[in-house]
Amino acid sequence: MEGSGPTLRPNTMRATVVRRARLAERLDPGAGRRLTVVAAPAGYGKTTLLGTWAGTRERVGWLTLDERDNDPTRFLSSLIGALRQGSGEGELGQGVLAALRSPDVRHPDALIGALVNELARRPSTVDVVLDDYHVITGDAVHRVCAFLVERAPEQLHVVLSGRVDPPLPLARWRVRNELVRLGAADLAFTASEAAAFVRDVMRLDLPRPDLMRLHEKTEGWAAGLQIAALSLRGCANSAGFVESFSGRHRDVFDFLGEEVLDRQPADARRFLVETSILDHLSGPLCDAVTGRSDGQETLERLERENLFVVALDDERRWYRYHHLFADFLRARLGPERGELHVRASRWCEANGALPDAIGHAIAAADHDRAVDLIQRGTDDAWSRGEVPTVLGWIEALPADVVRDQPTLVLQQALALALTGKPDRAERLAASVGCEESVPAGFSAAVRSWCARLRGDLPSAIDLARQALALLPADRGGLRVFAADSLGDALWSLGDLPAAETALADAAAIGRDAGHVYGTLSALTLLARVQSERGRLGRAHATLLRAERYVLQQDMEASSATAAIHLGLAALRYERDDLDAAEEAFRTGVESAERTGNVTDLTWGLVGLSRLEHARHRTDAALGTAARAERVARDYGANPEAVVAAAWMVRLRLRRSELPEAAAAEQTLARHTEAGTPGAEIPGRLATARLLHARGRSRDALDQLRPLRDAAQTADRGRDLLEILVLQALAHAQASMPDEAAATLADAFGRAAPEHYVRTFVDEGPALAALLPRVPGSEELRAAFARQAAPPQAALVEPMTDRESDVLRLLAVGKNNREIAAELFVSVGTVKTHLNNLYRKLGAHSRTQAVARARALNLPSISTFR
Repeated sequence: MEGSGPTLRPNTMRATVVRRARLAERLDPGAGRRLTVVAAPAGYGKTTLLGTWAGTRERVGWLTLDERDNDPTRFLSSLIGALRQGSGEGELGQGVLAALRSPDVRHPDALIGALVNELARRPSTVDVVLDDYHVITGDAVHRVCAFLVERAPEQLHVVLSGRVDPPLPLARWRVRNELVRLGAADLAFTASEAAAFVRDVMRLDLPRPDLMRLHEKTEGWAAGLQIAALSLRGCANSAGFVESFSGRHRDVFDFLGEEVLDRQPADARRFLVETSILDHLSGPLCDAVTGRSDGQETLERLERENLFVVALDDERRWYRYHHLFADFLRARLGPERGELHVRASRWCEANGALPDAIGHAIAAADHDRAVDLIQRGTDDAWSRGEVPTVLGWIEALPADVVRDQPTLVLQQALALALTGKPDRAERLAASVGCEESVPAGFSAAVRSWCARLRGDLPSAIDLARQALALLPADRGGLRVFAADSLGDALWSLGDLPAAETALADAAAIGRDAGHVYGTLSALTLLARVQSERGRLGRAHATLLRAERYVLQQDMEASSATAAIHLGLAALRYERDDLDAAEEAFRTGVESAERTGNVTDLTWGLVGLSRLEHARHRTDAALGTAARAERVARDYGANPEAVVAAAWMVRLRLRRSELPEAAAAEQTLARHTEAGTPGAEIPGRLATARLLHARGRSRDALDQLRPLRDAAQTADRGRDLLEILVLQALAHAQASMPDEAAATLADAFGRAAPEHYVRTFVDEGPALAALLPRVPGSEELRAAFARQAAPPQAALVEPMTDRESDVLRLLAVGKNNREIAAELFVSVGTVKTHLNNLYRKLGAHSRTQAVARARALNLPSISTFR
């Protein structure tokens, strides 16, 4: 027994490892700590972590256990050997070893008691690591360990490491604050740790986007990262490999087969494979799929045994498998796959989960069932604004199945139109016979939206009115799309009073039909029109009305709310509340990306770029502006391309890049020459700005005079303010100070009741110099002073990696529960991290924390934009 000896260090130690200070701090024993438990599935780096930590400790004994250590005598002998080598005291436990060798072995409790008493008499402390504790199955050894921990003197710190929680009284010790536990969620590599592992340990230079995608796919699982990194050596197309990397990769497959699945009893293996078709698992759903009655009990056991099962709620009702593990299990499925999906589809339908029922019917290739469910589910999906979902359902069906269902063809066309693909959408809409009024009206609504995207606004208006005439009152869910298109087209054409009336009607149609997405679209477009008329207070009231409606419909997490966030962001920006504006812009852009709405996305990116420039992040502002241009160009959305190009002219001028500004101005000129509605005013404003930048102020004034008259006639209050401000600057440049002061006073008189700020501040120091001659402009002068202030200093105390992860998720709008689920920690732990973040960032709210982090360009924010 003694001859085998304990293992003092893990066999897997590398010359280079990732230093994980956040975990090392938790491993260090605190006052009163008796036990640390490290429990996680195979391949999570438990042994490497503990080995690295042990190298920083003065006295550590290490015992790697195997099945033979289920013998209490052997276990005690090996434990004493580890304690001797860890403490450097070769006589430790001499009496206990002698007793073990005697033919009359005393009760283990008595022997461990003697060992504990001996440890208590020694002055030095010692840590003892019992690695691979999951191989211990004998109750006798568990009793020895429980006795050891329960009686442990302050000089002893026990660390148990294994794949499952040991069957010891952990709850009792946790309540006494005598236990710290690290699980899979704690051991999972953070994004920065994964990057360090791939770079420093695996010696692989991988582009950051590929690193982030690989981290996402592996969920920080060390073995998965290692397998991927080994396979990537010499790979010419790293992005392609990372995208295809899954649980079916040969080495992942072999590892999970040998180390996880093959070690389970036959009934557990069957359960795992059959339920792998489910993205989310519950006991009743698993019972429906497997035909068994022990689903809940099995899920709880699998979670306890750390079999790559993650609980999704505190009540342990819903679970999911680790992504790679699920891929691996699905590869084990045979011909029974289709029947399993059918069973899941029936259960989901019966339990009100229609989207999941549709997904399983499609996966089962049960096309008749899928078509029936889709036709029943699209109304709710449209109402929730789940455009990509509807499109995904339909395009997952064979083309011939869809062609036989005219309603599905038109649903597909509408989804394509709303996601900025007008050419394909129009072809599909034209392919449907429209002898009856409803399909004819539906087709006209789709073609109206397509015409608006192409910039053919007269056709868009005619088709929208045609759709409204054809569609009966009880088809409000379709009528609201036509009504929204009508209001949008009138707005783009520049008829703001008519657009405001049409959009108010659209909101009423949507509300009466219970169509949330259509109602929200109408209200947010209505707010945009009111804003363009210069009525910021009315626009703000409309957006708050939309926000209340969202709350009433329990839709605050819906992608349909993108335009609300962006509308409020624009108002907050105009009123110089930059922290709140930035959070709302980023939330809105994220939401617009999910829904694929090209209008929202372009406007959001332009607004975000303006804010980034205001916060002195000029390179980021340019990158975001270029992205806005690409989005509009790629989707062929001409009105949005005008918005993006107009902002690019201003941004290039602010950067003193006249050649680039002139090129952007030519882009706008081409839109104007091509007759793109809505291009004339932005184009002429851009020309005036360029003339002013070249010192040709009188030519700029010649451009602006007729434009001022046109803006007043069309009731375009926001444009009128910009024109007046530019006229004031041009007058000043032309040495006409009285005219400059009078024009600026006119602008300020119009702007003050609506609390405009950034329209003035964004023009820079030249405008600030004119303010002393404008009575009542103190608020604007203060805003100019804030704009001139230098960026804030860096953090005094650095953030931990886990705090960076929390901040990253905070920045994309995750709530505490969502952050906890993604990081596999409790909500209480998230709150602790948030309090630390607030202290380090000098913030008092989530909004302030995110804004402060962005102002400092912290990597946890900038990396994940």
